[in-house]
Amino acid sequence: MSYDVTRTTLRAMTHVPPPAEELRLLDAELWRLDARRAQLLTRRAWLLTALRSQAPTAAPPARPRRETTAPRVQNVLLLLGGVLLSIAAMVFTLVSWGHLGITGRALVLGVLTLAVLAAPVALLRRGLRSTAESMAGLGLALTALDAYALHETVFPGADGAAYAASATAALAALWTAYGSLPTASDLRLPLPAAMTMAQLPWFLAAVAVSTDPYVITAALLLTAAFDTIVALRGTAKSVRLVAVLGAYGTGAWGALAAGLLSWCAAGPSAAARAAALLTLAAAIAVGSAWWRAKSGTGTLAAVGNTLAGGLFLVAGAGGLLRAALPGAWTVPGYLVCGVALLAALRSGLSEPVRRGLIHASAAVQAIALACALPLIAVALLGPLGWADRPWSGMPSDARAAVTVHTPWPPYPAQLLLAPLLVAAVLALLVRTESWRPAALNSAAVLAWATLMALPAALQLPYAVALSAQTLTAAAALAVAVFPSRATSAFLRPAVLALVLAVGTSLSAAFLSLASRPATLTVLSLLAAFFAAASLRPRLAPLTAPTALGYAAALVCAIGAAAGWQPQYTALLVLLVPVAAALLAARVTGRATLPVELTGAATALLAVGLAITDPPMLALVLALCAVIAAGVAVRPDRRPVGHAAAVLFLLATWVRLATWDVGTVEAYTVPATVPALCLGAWRRRRDRLTSSWTAYGPGLAATLLPSLAAAWDDPHWTRPLLLGTAALAVTLLGARHRLQAPLLLGGSVLTLDALHELAPYLAQLTGALPRWAPFALAGALLLALGSTYERRIRDVRRVRDVLTNMH
Repeated sequence: MSYDVTRTTLRAMTHVPPPAEELRLLDAELWRLDARRAQLLTRRAWLLTALRSQAPTAAPPARPRRETTAPRVQNVLLLLGGVLLSIAAMVFTLVSWGHLGITGRALVLGVLTLAVLAAPVALLRRGLRSTAESMAGLGLALTALDAYALHETVFPGADGAAYAASATAALAALWTAYGSLPTASDLRLPLPAAMTMAQLPWFLAAVAVSTDPYVITAALLLTAAFDTIVALRGTAKSVRLVAVLGAYGTGAWGALAAGLLSWCAAGPSAAARAAALLTLAAAIAVGSAWWRAKSGTGTLAAVGNTLAGGLFLVAGAGGLLRAALPGAWTVPGYLVCGVALLAALRSGLSEPVRRGLIHASAAVQAIALACALPLIAVALLGPLGWADRPWSGMPSDARAAVTVHTPWPPYPAQLLLAPLLVAAVLALLVRTESWRPAALNSAAVLAWATLMALPAALQLPYAVALSAQTLTAAAALAVAVFPSRATSAFLRPAVLALVLAVGTSLSAAFLSLASRPATLTVLSLLAAFFAAASLRPRLAPLTAPTALGYAAALVCAIGAAAGWQPQYTALLVLLVPVAAALLAARVTGRATLPVELTGAATALLAVGLAITDPPMLALVLALCAVIAAGVAVRPDRRPVGHAAAVLFLLATWVRLATWDVGTVEAYTVPATVPALCLGAWRRRRDRLTSSWTAYGPGLAATLLPSLAAAWDDPHWTRPLLLGTAALAVTLLGARHRLQAPLLLGGSVLTLDALHELAPYLAQLTGALPRWAPFALAGALLLALGSTYERRIRDVRRVRDVLTNMH
């Protein structure tokens, strides 16, 4: 009851009609919309027709595009007006000045300058800012002309540089005062102009006082210090921008000049004065960085400024050491000063300042390493020169041993202290967990490079240098084989020790080529060292191939020492592939493939040694085939059997060529028989294998070369035997329904028959009239045409038969 009352009340309040009435209203509204839409569509069609019937009217002319704006035009006009007025004032001052007396000159300049400087105040009150700026610029230019006029009239005898210094200082102060006036504080030009003029007084005063480069450099640095203070403490953005440009510009020139003075200092006194200048430059750079880091602005700029300051300190302190020590200690002296910057690691400086000093130290260390690089490069790469002149005589010392083809750099041995000192820094000071492994590895590499170059730098005896390199290789291998807790931190991963061992052993191997006993001894030791290290499975992927390589080199050296010819040494070299095959069968994991590849490379070396003697080459190829067949016995190396077959075939061919055998079948049949056997074995295992894959290569290897040879053979023996073989192959293909033997054998049999019947066909063609061939062709076409459908059916049947064959 209450529900019905509520519903009735809501319907009365919202005036909702009954459903039937509402549906009627909706239908009526939709009908009216459809009628209105039809009316609008009709009107639209009439308008389109009317527009199309009218001729096109010309579009209104486009308004020209304005290429600039009114403010820009105003600024250009004001700028041109100011420039022209300045030029007029200069012409008046320089040309017409002499026609006026002293009173007139002072009156004209004073009135004109004051009027122009006062004009911007009134213009600013009227809101004409651009005009006021132009007049202010003109007024500043007039003050400069006033200063020149005063020099020409009142102070004609004053020194030019001294007067210029005083005038620029006065102008900078005057422009600053003018721009700071309350009535002219809105002008943007006077204060930056005053800051620009302030770059000159100190420099001009130094030039006026003395021609000493130290004084002029000090003036540049003092100007840079003033600019730095203004850049850091200034309030106006335009003034700070000019100050920054001036600080970097004058600071760079001053620091560069101080650095040149330090480098060219003739004694401790001159070096001390240059160091003082460089210290001032460093104080400016580091001070600005400290201020930026303290205020939290410009972190990147703070790091860069500190980096420059650290380099200035190193240049100054290094110049002092350079003046006090012999010339050979120049680079170590600078390096020590660069390392001293790392004291910032333990200081309470802000993070950007500390990073900048650390980067400066790293830059100095990198430069020192670059200076020592030529010595290390010659010491490491110089022994390669013995490869083309082995056993030519023992050199006098280690330096002579590494300078066979490369001259020794004209640098002192003290340069090798740089990599040692850098290695110590990396090992002792880098404590960050993420960087320490890389730092320790780099330290190990630097220490190794220094040790390799030290014998040549000190001109130690040849035997000492060779022994040192051999022992270094053994020590690196020992570190890799028996890593302790301490060394594992230095060499992580352990492959670094192996790389160093291999590099040292290569240098020792080439260095030993100077003497026959040294070569045999060093190669024997290296082969033994790496073979012993191969007992560790984790090292075998690198040490085992290296041991096999040195074993091959040792075998070649033994053959050469015994006076054997290369082809006989090749037989001895084959012992290394045999050892590699046996070792690959016993090792597991990642070492198997490197060992097998090394064995294959040494087998190729043996083939190269025997290539000049065909009988011995055939024997070497046959022995390589035996080794490959032995490797193919392993279940995971079955494909090597193909290589064994190819090597056997090559050995056979070489042997036949040695015996002057010219019969083609003697070369092809040895390849065909194993190929057919292999194809039959494959089809027995997989019945879906195509006959072209199984028998095609083997049959083609004999039939096609024999057909080519029979085509030019004037005798009947080869064509007869070839035809018989081709007939047998064709019949076998038809019997077993194999496509490859059927088509290959049939094609060869047909071509062989045509070749044999060709003379008789030629005779028959000559005996018949010329119209006979055409008549025969026409008769053949008629016969084919009469039985076309049956012939087509026969051809399809033959196609289906061939398609169903394997």
